[in-house]
Amino acid sequence: MKKIIFLFFVSALFLQADILYAEKLVPMKDFFRNPEKAAYQLSPDGAKLSFKAPYKKRMNIFIQDTQLKNKPYRITSVTDRDIQGYFWKGNDHILYMRDFGGDENYHVFCVDLKTKRTKDLTPFKGARNGIMDDLEDISDDEVLMFSNKNKKEVFDIYSLNIITGKISMRAENPGNITDYGTDHQGRVRLAEISDGVNTDILYRESEDKPFKKIFHTGFKDTFNPQFFTFDDKDLYVASNMGRDKIVIVKYDVAAGKEREVLFKHPDVDVSGISYSKKRKVLLAASYYTSKQGRYFFDDEIKGIFEKIQKKLPEDVEIDISSTNKNEDMFIVTTYSDKIPGISYLYDVKKDALSMLTIACPWIKPEQMASMKPIEYKSRDGFTIHGYLTLPNNKEAKNLPVIINPHGGPWSRNRWDYNREVQFLANRGYAILQMNFRGSTGYGKKFWAASFKQWGLKMQDDISDGVKWIIEQGIADPDRVAIYGASYGGYATLAGMTFTPELYACGVDYVGISNLFTFLKTIPAYWKPTIEMWYEEVGNPEKDKELMTKVSPLFHVDNIKAPLLIAQGANDPRVNINESNQMVDALKKRGIKVPYIVKKNEGHGFRNEENRFDFYRAMEKFLAECVGNKKTGTGEQNGKHSTTN
Repeated sequence: MKKIIFLFFVSALFLQADILYAEKLVPMKDFFRNPEKAAYQLSPDGAKLSFKAPYKKRMNIFIQDTQLKNKPYRITSVTDRDIQGYFWKGNDHILYMRDFGGDENYHVFCVDLKTKRTKDLTPFKGARNGIMDDLEDISDDEVLMFSNKNKKEVFDIYSLNIITGKISMRAENPGNITDYGTDHQGRVRLAEISDGVNTDILYRESEDKPFKKIFHTGFKDTFNPQFFTFDDKDLYVASNMGRDKIVIVKYDVAAGKEREVLFKHPDVDVSGISYSKKRKVLLAASYYTSKQGRYFFDDEIKGIFEKIQKKLPEDVEIDISSTNKNEDMFIVTTYSDKIPGISYLYDVKKDALSMLTIACPWIKPEQMASMKPIEYKSRDGFTIHGYLTLPNNKEAKNLPVIINPHGGPWSRNRWDYNREVQFLANRGYAILQMNFRGSTGYGKKFWAASFKQWGLKMQDDISDGVKWIIEQGIADPDRVAIYGASYGGYATLAGMTFTPELYACGVDYVGISNLFTFLKTIPAYWKPTIEMWYEEVGNPEKDKELMTKVSPLFHVDNIKAPLLIAQGANDPRVNINESNQMVDALKKRGIKVPYIVKKNEGHGFRNEENRFDFYRAMEKFLAECVGNKKTGTGEQNGKHSTTN
């Protein structure tokens, strides 16, 4: 089932240290500029390719024939903000999504490839819109979309004609439905209702019949329908009911019970399954240990993966990111910790793999650092998994270290090319990323151990990582910094206030400072799940003492080291007031905080010139705090504080 709700003073401190760059200093902009080409897709008939590439600094959509005989031509001309997701609708239209200024109120646009005309299909002010089902096998003209244009807290489902622009109600939300699902005929036959704590899965035999409850769960359990069986009667479900790890089961709707477990992994959750739209068979289950893994149900796709792998280096990960309708041509994307991405066209019949593009040809893998899986024990006995990246050609001893907790917090770090990590490693830092309790993929017990532990045991897991890397002799204990975004930004502020003895400085990027104001300013469409937030984070009324204790804003007096803050003015998830409050509180102490605000950004900086400003300031800031100010930034220094 596709989810609709998205869950998402500096006193000058100049430590004398020598960061000697044995490797060539790669320009900062090379890490954070837009890729040359990315996001390749095949048209349904396989005759054309599409991809995104820069036009006037913004990622736009281009078309080229599959044989690469003609010159690519551009079909969009967006100049204020990158286009986000897009897909083919039939062979003559492309739909794409974009927001304005980072507000995450996405509009759906349609490009007619014959007339070259673009139309905003969802010109609804202040509404969030998206595609629920592209109806690929049903119609070339119709899609199912979701929108909260009628009521901001909930999403209704509509049929949308991409040619005429006509929208008609398909499923009106009574006010408590947080998700919908379709069968293989594009009929809306599943729904999920939730009060934030309790969830009911609803099912109906056809769209002219009422929904009936078929399953009930609490929010601590997972019962997530992936899609219908191919006869549209039963369900394939990701479930951890009665177990710790999420497994894939076949669920008999009429009998109201699991029929069989299709795949389980002993150590981690199964993250999902894929299927062939053409052949109507299950293809593979996916999971993530230290790297991505697959279990194949289908010998044909297994053989295809094996043939592709033989043509590529062993140390790269492989994803099939697009296919034509006949499923005999694939877009294959490969990546590693040192390679941002290389796209190929694979012809199944010819067993021929041809390169389409290197996403960032200016990134040289031999200059990048290795990301190694690590683990350590938390103080209360959990195994914390993570990744350690060390700078090239430097002894792993007494290094300056960046502690980098991930956002979410209910997500996880993965082994892949991380441009922030590679940028920092190239500057001579070791980077430690940890999947603290609450990180997804490690089972129910590990996730639930995070409830109401913001700033407490979740933060202890991060602090234990600091102690671990010091005990290994890798870190210079006087040169440890902490940097993170979103929840990682909260963890940065928590580290600076609750364990100030650990950190020489911190960088907070769109982070939360005050749990009370954070929960008051979350997007309207998150509010149906507010009771879950209260259980997982804290209830402002019942847990006032706890939330005060773990909100960094109320403990600014503990901050002893330099802090840099960055924020998007239009952030719908972490309101700008979260950063403003922290900056104002420090100013009242007479401490000036470097503060980067971008008026045309939201939850993270998407426009590359804004990224350049942020990482330029971050580079200089870290060099002054835990590096050697004499090294500079590798290019002209910029000011810490930037407001656009």
